[in-house]
Amino acid sequence: MNTPPTLIADRETLEALTQRAGGAGLLALDTEFMREKTYRAELCLLQVGDTEWRTCIDPLAVDLAQGSGWLRDRWQSPQCQIVMHAGRQDLEVLAPCLGMPRNVFDTQIAAGLSGLPPQIGYAELARRLLGVELSKAETRTDWARRPLTAAQIDYALDDVRYLPALHTALLTKLQSLGRGDWLAEELAIFDNPALLDVRPELAWQRLKGLHGLDPLRARLAQQLAEWRELRAIKRNRPRGWILDDGVLRAMVQEPPRDLEALRAIPEMQRGIVDRVGDELLALIAGCDLPQDLPPLPRRTRPDAEFEALVRRLGEATRTAATQLELAPEVLATRKDLEQVARGDTAAAPLNGWRREVIGLKLLAARAG
Repeated sequence: MNTPPTLIADRETLEALTQRAGGAGLLALDTEFMREKTYRAELCLLQVGDTEWRTCIDPLAVDLAQGSGWLRDRWQSPQCQIVMHAGRQDLEVLAPCLGMPRNVFDTQIAAGLSGLPPQIGYAELARRLLGVELSKAETRTDWARRPLTAAQIDYALDDVRYLPALHTALLTKLQSLGRGDWLAEELAIFDNPALLDVRPELAWQRLKGLHGLDPLRARLAQQLAEWRELRAIKRNRPRGWILDDGVLRAMVQEPPRDLEALRAIPEMQRGIVDRVGDELLALIAGCDLPQDLPPLPRRTRPDAEFEALVRRLGEATRTAATQLELAPEVLATRKDLEQVARGDTAAAPLNGWRREVIGLKLLAARAG
C-alpha cells in the first residue's frame, strides 16, 4: 500500500501500514475524544502521519491494544520522534492501549520556549509559523457518531498535516536561540511514568473555595473528595455527576448529620440522597466531628509584606522575560513566585534551566 486511505477501520488495512510506516523516524499524532459523560476520556479517532502521508484510524472499529504491533513499536521507540500538540490529553487516551511513548516533541511546549504564547492552540500556531488558516467547521463534532463524513475526516487529518513542519520550524528556532537543553528538560515530563497517575486521596486539593480550613474540616474535605473520585472512577462518570463541587463544599462547611440536613443542602439532588445518602452520612460520622465545630475561618486580607515580596519577584520575572522575549509565565507562574517567597527550594524557577535564567535573580530579589 503506497498511499493509505483517509480512514482505516479494519485490522488488515491497519497492518498494511507497516509497509509504509514500519520504520518511521517521525510520526505525527493527534486524537479526537469525548468525555462529557464519562470520567475517562473515550478515544474516538486517532490521526497519524508523517511528512508525506496521513490517515485516520477508527479505534471504535479496530482495537489498538490488539491490532497494531508497528504502531506500538514506533510509539515506544527512542528512534521515532512522536510529534503532538498539547500532548498531555492525547496521552490520557493513548497510553491505555499503546503504553507510554519514549520520544515526544510537543509543539505547544516548544512554542512557549520560542517566545510564543505558552498555551497557544494548534490552529493559531500553524497560522503564525506556516501562514495556514485551518477550518473551524467541525470543532463541535460528536466524534463518537458513525459514519464520519468526508469533511470530518479531512478536518481531523489537518490536525496532523502540519505537525512535521511545525516540529522542524520550532526545533530550528530553539536551536538557534541556544534553548535545546531547555526543550529537552521540559519534554522530560513525558518520560515520567507518574504523569497520568490518579491519586484519589489528593483530589480535594483541586477543590476551589476550601483553602484555610480548620484541620477537622480539611480531613472531611479529603474524605469526601476521595470518596467521590473513587466512585467516579468505578462508574466511569464525571465527578460532578457523582457529587457537585458546590454541594461538596457545603457539606464540608456545615456537615450534615442526618438525611434531612443532607436534603436541605442547596442544589443537592434528591436522587443522590436516595442512593448514597446513608453512605455519605457514615463517611461524615467516621470523621468523628464534634457537634460544635469551630466557626469557619473569616477571610483575611493578604499579608502585605508577603504580597509586596511576590510583586517584587514578579517584576524581576517580567524583566527577565522581556529580555528573553518570553511570556513571564514560562519562567515562573504566580504559584511559583509564592513558593519562592515562602522559601520553598523545590519551586520550579529554582531548579533546572530556570535556575540560571531566573532563579538566582529571584533569590536576589527575595533577599532585598
